[in-house]
Amino acid sequence: MIITGKSRAVQARDLHDGQTVFHTTKRVLIGPQQGAQEFVMRLFTLSEGGSTPYHSHPWEHEVFVVNGEGAVRSVHGAVDVRAGDFVYVPADDEHQFANAGGDPFEFLCVVPLRGEG
Repeated sequence: MIITGKSRAVQARDLHDGQTVFHTTKRVLIGPQQGAQEFVMRLFTLSEGGSTPYHSHPWEHEVFVVNGEGAVRSVHGAVDVRAGDFVYVPADDEHQFANAGGDPFEFLCVVPLRGEG
């Protein structure tokens, strides 16, 4: 059965901890609740000054920038991205996403089911 939904109808989880994550929310758009058995699609929103933690994990993920401007940081430096751009993060690569503008920076992130914890 095909399932559809509205991203703004999904409850946003505030991830801000003031230490490693700043001004960031996450919505799980597609996951086990919708019957997904292999992948999870999440929508992250980083407000002005927002960033995810600088981290790595043993799974790859794919990102599509929906809105705003941001930077993807890694051991190789930072790369600017904006709406319409995509990012592939290989397994075990250190990375961080950060808002680089005044508008919300939003991106879809797809990970294997084991990556959503």
